Amino acid sequence: MTKDEVLSPLVGLRGDAIVVTTMAAVRPWGRLSGHRLDFASADSAMGHAADFALGLALAQPARQVICLNGDGSMLMTLGTLVTIAASSVTNLVLFVLENATYEITGNQRLPGAGAIDFAGLARAAGFPSAATFDDAAAYAAALPSLMRSAGPVCVVAKVEPGAEGPLGRGPRQDVPYLRPSLAESARLLRAALG
Repeated sequence: MTKDEVLSPLVGLRGDAIVVTTMAAVRPWGRLSGHRLDFASADSAMGHAADFALGLALAQPARQVICLNGDGSMLMTLGTLVTIAASSVTNLVLFVLENATYEITGNQRLPGAGAIDFAGLARAAGFPSAATFDDAAAYAAALPSLMRSAGPVCVVAKVEPGAEGPLGRGPRQDVPYLRPSLAESARLLRAALG
């Protein structure tokens, strides 16, 4: 699947959910969505977007939180799956965009690529719902039900490696939510949640 085949159906289903993106999902999501509750977790330590999304889910229990994570980021913080499941949040949907590479830093092959079962790891950690997709039609058909499921939910989407380069912030960025600084982005998100 392409990232667009994963992200485009999600745009229409997200409603007023908070969407936290990281690494190779930041720009593709930003090209599809300009929602005030989109947050690019692009300046923090790699692998911690899911932690941040969990914090938001705990702080905003009446609002759905979606995390668009990469497989490299997820691999770096596998313990987060246990922490999320143990928290008993029901409003978190964790996407793992599995392209088997560290795309942002030059598409280096991910350790264990092709052998890791992220949905299986999520289920073993205690997620009540986890599914893997490599077909766009099957994914699009299942997505509405997954988005309505009590969480935490883990959705693994096997996507083609892309060509997203290193991330930055500033006024010349092509996607609007990368233009403000990280501190300003956090302030804007807080105000939107007001």
